[in-house]
Amino acid sequence: MATDRVHAALPDPPSQNEEDNREEEKVFGNIFAELESVDLPLGTTLRSIYDDQPHAHKRFMEKLDARIRNHDREIEKMCNFHHQGFVDAITELLKVRTDAEKLMGQVTDTNRRLQEAGREVTAQTQEVICCRIQQRNMATTVEKLQLCIPVLEMYSKLKEQLETKRYYAALKTMEQLEKVFIPRVSQYRFCQIMAENLPRLREEIKEISMSDLKDFLESIRKHSDKVGETAMRQAQHHRTFNRAVTKQASIGHYTKPVYSFNGRTHTHNGLMMDDDTGDEDEADEEVLTAQDLVDFSPVYRCLHIYTVLGDRETFENYYRKQRKKQARLVLQPQANMHETVEGYRRYFNQIVGFFVVEDHILHATHGLVTRAFTDELWNMALSKIIAVLRTHSSYCDDPDLVLELKNLIVIFADTLQDYGFPVNRLFDLLFEVRDQYNETLLKKWALVFREIFELDNYSPIPVETEDEYKLVISRFPFHDAEIEKQDFPKKLPMSQSVPQIYTQVKEFIYASLKFSESLHRSSTEIDDMLRKSTNLLLTRTLSSCLQNLIKKPHIGLTELVQIIINTTHLEQACRYLEEFITNITNVSPETVHTTRLYGLSTFKDARHAAEGEIYTKLNQKIDEFIQLADYEWGMTESDGRASGYLMDLINFLRSTFQVFTHLPGKVAQTACMSACKHLSTSLMQMLLDTELKQISMGAIQQFNLDVIQCELFASSEPVPGFQGDTLQLAFIDLRQLLDLFMVWDWSTYLADYGQPTSKYLRVNPATALALLEKMKDTSKKNNIFSQFRKNDRDKQKLIETVVKQLRSLVNGMSS
Repeated sequence: MATDRVHAALPDPPSQNEEDNREEEKVFGNIFAELESVDLPLGTTLRSIYDDQPHAHKRFMEKLDARIRNHDREIEKMCNFHHQGFVDAITELLKVRTDAEKLMGQVTDTNRRLQEAGREVTAQTQEVICCRIQQRNMATTVEKLQLCIPVLEMYSKLKEQLETKRYYAALKTMEQLEKVFIPRVSQYRFCQIMAENLPRLREEIKEISMSDLKDFLESIRKHSDKVGETAMRQAQHHRTFNRAVTKQASIGHYTKPVYSFNGRTHTHNGLMMDDDTGDEDEADEEVLTAQDLVDFSPVYRCLHIYTVLGDRETFENYYRKQRKKQARLVLQPQANMHETVEGYRRYFNQIVGFFVVEDHILHATHGLVTRAFTDELWNMALSKIIAVLRTHSSYCDDPDLVLELKNLIVIFADTLQDYGFPVNRLFDLLFEVRDQYNETLLKKWALVFREIFELDNYSPIPVETEDEYKLVISRFPFHDAEIEKQDFPKKLPMSQSVPQIYTQVKEFIYASLKFSESLHRSSTEIDDMLRKSTNLLLTRTLSSCLQNLIKKPHIGLTELVQIIINTTHLEQACRYLEEFITNITNVSPETVHTTRLYGLSTFKDARHAAEGEIYTKLNQKIDEFIQLADYEWGMTESDGRASGYLMDLINFLRSTFQVFTHLPGKVAQTACMSACKHLSTSLMQMLLDTELKQISMGAIQQFNLDVIQCELFASSEPVPGFQGDTLQLAFIDLRQLLDLFMVWDWSTYLADYGQPTSKYLRVNPATALALLEKMKDTSKKNNIFSQFRKNDRDKQKLIETVVKQLRSLVNGMSS
């Protein structure tokens, strides 16, 4: 731009007009202004002058000289204008120099004297300055100490809290130190040391609190038995109280006493129960709680510490894990737990104590354990408890111990139910335990029944006085108008075992009823349980005992007769047992689902078994007499009288059947008919015995005399009730066979064989053939010279002919 301006400012040749000169002057004026200005660079301006048109430099120098001359003239004018004033000023200044030198001397003197005078002040001022500095330093120190003292006091307080094991407060103190106090004086070394120690102290507190927690866990494991025992005892008192309230409910309305159960309050309608147990531990008036028996402070302290440290989750997981392990240990029973009730009690006490503690922790710590966690523990424990009780109760054979176990289970369930744990499965388990209890009762009563049967004399009960009679009928519901009319002394038809059995059945019902108490079941259910268990007693236990009794070898016919009489009276007493159960349960027997007692069938079956045993033993006795028979099968003539063994047998049967007159129904008739048939069959088998090779006619005649005695016995009606000659028909086979041989009526037999009107219809050809062959061999042996006598030869031929015909009949029957 400067170049352009220089080019524009260059003058035209002299031939240009004045306007151009003015323009040139203006341009050079601008250039001079730029040169005179100290703020603008000169290089560009000078270059524009030398690089422009020819002769521009010359013209510039001319203009520059002219401008210099102008400035000189102006300077000269100005100097001329101010010269006089300058001279005057110099003159005055020379005048003042003398005064100034004089003044300088005065000032110097004054200064000297002032310095001498101020030297002491300066020293004092320096002292004041030092004092002020010290004072400022002291104020600063006090201020800093005032900031440090609270830190030191808090740290001292922290140490004291740690020494006194107030760890939660110590953590709070640490928190205040870190957030409030130490930041104020963090520049000091001791504060840095404190800050570095705090994390270490926290870890120590964590370790110490965890150690305390472990000690607590070990302590509650040892004390859970005592805690559970206390809780179960209170639950038992609670239940006893409720029973008393229920009994007194009909008297009126009462106030609601407060009953505290392990720290929680329950109210009940009714009077406060009088202490029926007398002065039973006055200390019980003070209700003990879990807090009274267990110090929970380590848990609270450890929970608070871990919460403050921000590690609560770790603590919760550790606590729950340890409690799960302890739960598994608590649920492990002792191997011999089933032997005593104390074993079960300790087992239940430990479990109750465990869950009482957990319930307290649940409600007191707000989150250390949750309801879901306790429910999980309880479900796991419940399954294990049920499995353990099933196993150990199965080993128990003492009904009293099973009943104690049931009571413990009920108290155990009621206790935990009060704490909100579901216990329905425990009550379901009680039904299984009830079955086990009934089994043990049945085993116990089986021994009782066997002892009663062993001690019974199986004879009617003698009653000497009316008091004795009343005593008997008070134990057994016996009513007989004819016997009541008889004078004392008299006899009751049943033996002593009948009232004893009846009494023991009632005792069994009472024992079975004991198990139903406190099961929270309706009267109908209890009635059904009693009837079912009683049915088991009658149909299985008593029936088995009766069957075994009947089968015993030492039980004779007289005892069997008495057993039949006894079972008849017990059968009649079953309806009184029905009434007995009804009176206990107040359930009408007309209820639709009421179970009936099966005693009728039980005693009927026993009676039938006894009757069958009578028939068997009677036949065995007949066989014993038959074995005494000593026939001389080769005798030529009979003795003319019946055999001694047979007369003894008939006398035995007469005396026996006299005893049978007391038997009910047609038992005596059946026994008599069975005995006669067996006797007839035994005699027939004696004749046809394969070991018997020869029989003489004299032996046949002797045998006929014995059969005649049997027929006379049958016709004498040893047991009343037979119509006509029904009993004699038992010997009809023998009679027809013996008549055939005695009369030797073979022609009639062979001619009428197969006819319904045959005289010897009951004689089998095979039987006749076997006996005839025995007589044929006898004839050959005993009559050596019979072949020389015509009659004997004819008889022998007749026998051979008859034998042939009989064999043909036998072969025809077999074909």
